[in-house]
Amino acid sequence: MASDSQYAHSDVLVSTEWVAKHLHNTESLRLVESNEDVLLYHTGHIPNAVRIDWVNDLNDQLVRDYIGHERFAILCAEHGISNDTTVVFYGDKSNWWACYAFWVFKLYGHDKCLIIDGGRSKWIAEGRAVTTNVPSFPPATYSAQPQDRSIRAFRDEVLTHQHKGGALVDVRSPAEFTGTLLHMPAYPQEGALRGGHIPGAHNIPWSRAANPDDTFKSRKDLEDIYIKEQALDPTKDTVAYCRIGERSSHSWFVLTYLLGFESVRNYDGSWTEWGNMVGVPIEK
Repeated sequence: MASDSQYAHSDVLVSTEWVAKHLHNTESLRLVESNEDVLLYHTGHIPNAVRIDWVNDLNDQLVRDYIGHERFAILCAEHGISNDTTVVFYGDKSNWWACYAFWVFKLYGHDKCLIIDGGRSKWIAEGRAVTTNVPSFPPATYSAQPQDRSIRAFRDEVLTHQHKGGALVDVRSPAEFTGTLLHMPAYPQEGALRGGHIPGAHNIPWSRAANPDDTFKSRKDLEDIYIKEQALDPTKDTVAYCRIGERSSHSWFVLTYLLGFESVRNYDGSWTEWGNMVGVPIEK
């Protein structure tokens, strides 16, 4: 199903051709579009795809955290997603937000999750069918698990990891990494008082893992970046972070599923937490 069968877990990626053949199989499969641009879905989407809004659907509006597992179960049930449903994610910006939604689904233990290689832009570039019709599916029954802490890192855990010299991957731009860009103009709510990075972190911008057509780079190219160039060890515990954990979920996906790293955690507090905390070290 994947464009590169050499990936560590190639079965987690599906091609646009595969999706075109299966998009009407709505009993066991659900297409989910998740974009940074929350209005993009309504301009046209893959037929039978539902939208999951990363702001309003996946995040608690009163607490800086994800919705609890009970609300997650309700969200899935409302979209006709049961525990046995295969959920196929795609979105804009090289699947940046699709990987974020994928990670949240894995956080709550959903087993069958796939990503469309190339995402929304590849589907449209190939001239495939889109629709503005919003599908409706019968409610399902869903039982969500408590959060899987093995794929999520919290601030104290990151501080301990950093003190021990553990591998840290900062997936932000070089300007953010060095602290020369303190505030992203388009994201004023995600600012920090201090610029820089967690000491010892490797700067590997998330976008380096994507090709110009928004597909993922080959396993060889990814190994050249993460293992040969940056000397990351696939057998060692690795923590990825960005501003709020969205871009780092893309890198988490790459390291975990495409390269087969044994233990990768996403620090979703990321720089908006670290850069605002008292008493933690930074480098520029």
